[in-house]
Amino acid sequence: MEALKGVRILDMSHVQAGPTCSQLLAWMGADVIKFENPAGDATRGQLRDVPNADSLYFTMLNCNKRSITVNMKSAEGKQVFVDLLKKCDIIMENFGPGVLDRFGFSWEKIHQLNPRIVMGSIKGFGSTGPYADFKAYENVAQAMGGAMSTTGVPEGPPFVTGAQIGDTGTGLHLAIGLLAALRQRDRTGKGQYVEVAMMDGVMNLCRVKFRDHQRLTRQALSEYSVPTHQGMGDVPRGGNDSGGGQLGNAIHCKPHGPNDWLYVVVQEAVWEGLANRIGGEALAKDARFAKIADRRKNQNEMWRLITEFAKDYTKREFMAILNPLDVPCGPVMGTADLANDEHVRGRDMWVELDHPQRGKWWNVGMPIKLSGSPARIERSPTLGEHTDEVLKEVLGYDDAKIGSLKDAGAFSVPPKKAA
Repeated sequence: MEALKGVRILDMSHVQAGPTCSQLLAWMGADVIKFENPAGDATRGQLRDVPNADSLYFTMLNCNKRSITVNMKSAEGKQVFVDLLKKCDIIMENFGPGVLDRFGFSWEKIHQLNPRIVMGSIKGFGSTGPYADFKAYENVAQAMGGAMSTTGVPEGPPFVTGAQIGDTGTGLHLAIGLLAALRQRDRTGKGQYVEVAMMDGVMNLCRVKFRDHQRLTRQALSEYSVPTHQGMGDVPRGGNDSGGGQLGNAIHCKPHGPNDWLYVVVQEAVWEGLANRIGGEALAKDARFAKIADRRKNQNEMWRLITEFAKDYTKREFMAILNPLDVPCGPVMGTADLANDEHVRGRDMWVELDHPQRGKWWNVGMPIKLSGSPARIERSPTLGEHTDEVLKEVLGYDDAKIGSLKDAGAFSVPPKKAA
């Protein structure tokens, strides 16, 4: 946890996109101060599975952070915010359009208070353009960024993907931008504003579909198993087609349950060996599949033959047949598969943690492996757990000052006085 040691982040973000970004940076050693209003991040109470405890929605996105609660509606709370701004390298937010401005803290004001600070901002559609004031959520971003229209089968409805490409994908983009801006700040002494729109992030993750969009103006897409033609306009939903130069698809295996599938990629170099194994010399010499262009044209029949062979094997047994033939393949792994997988556990991608409210739970691990500074994953903070610690350690406040600020309602909503 040395890579970002010495970098301090004031994290005002909430829900998923921002917290994903700040959790990754915390795992790389940044001191992330989660700056919450007195009610806390809304996800603390959403989808609760343990009464009166922070939800998994919160704990799985906020590891390795310190929590401070501040009431920004009080003058004293705003002063604490300003003092923290001056001590931080990065400030992050994913409020709706104009929220920070209404508190009196536009980017221009923040930059004036601390010219070296980098500001990271996540918006649904950015701060400019006709969509700037629209609200966005994960599936809205998938819909408007091109992912939904290209996911599923042509005769069915568009589908969202289970991967949170709108929220978590945007958080990853923001982390890259913040690190680049920090690098420039260290060189020039001047911070900058880093914005990532969820719609923009989804578009970037769909770039191969925009490749195909342009190819369609000149030709049919021969690798697709569904009909395409020049000038058809939108890239179609291609089911489980690989979407690349090599043919790929999911093959159903026994006992034919919802996740009993093996994804198989038929590369040019492996066809002869694969054909010999599943259909003998007759299939290996079948003119319908002789070259990749032939297999593309007749791919639905090729997949039918492979599926017919696979019906007597489980996905793992079929994988064991294909691996010695150098056929790229992988089983469709459900959440239970992954939670109990030796490979996943061995790479610290499913990590058990303990929490004072909820007890033991499992967290997805750090996907970025740094050889010289491996991540150490620690539990998420309870609401306001580190308020006094941050005020003393970061701002140098003494007990008397903290006490007077508490009395003034800087860290909580003051109780209503009786009439």
